[in-house]
Amino acid sequence: MKRPRLAAVEALPDYQLKMTFINGCVMTVDKGETIFAKPGLAPLRDPAAFAKVKLTDNIGWSIEWPDFDIQIGADTLWLEAMYQAATDENTRTFLAWRLRNGLSLADAAQALGMTTRTMSSYGTGARPVPYHIALACKGWEVENR
Repeated sequence: MKRPRLAAVEALPDYQLKMTFINGCVMTVDKGETIFAKPGLAPLRDPAAFAKVKLTDNIGWSIEWPDFDIQIGADTLWLEAMYQAATDENTRTFLAWRLRNGLSLADAAQALGMTTRTMSSYGTGARPVPYHIALACKGWEVENR
């Protein structure tokens, strides 16, 4: 899957989203912390409103809550789900860095002087993120503030 694209989305209790991607991968992401931390997402604090999530135009590039003009991209949801499922701190650091800075695989590769293929393998868990890469992410952020 070159870019994450959704086939289906379902709201679960406690601000969780069950997502089925076009490659058949099913992931769950907890949006509770984000919803309560970001003022722009305040309308979704009502569980009934949160439950009205749907795919944008059934294309799968994003999800939306049309009543509130709120959209979240499939690539962001994929990264969040991978971050929440990561089992080691270096992978969480790498994924959080990409999320915070809105970096695509190509942007992350350019920032770290690596290939997009390597970035993808780190992001999917196919390869462990080395400690020096986690440090490089932190250093990049300091230099790019």
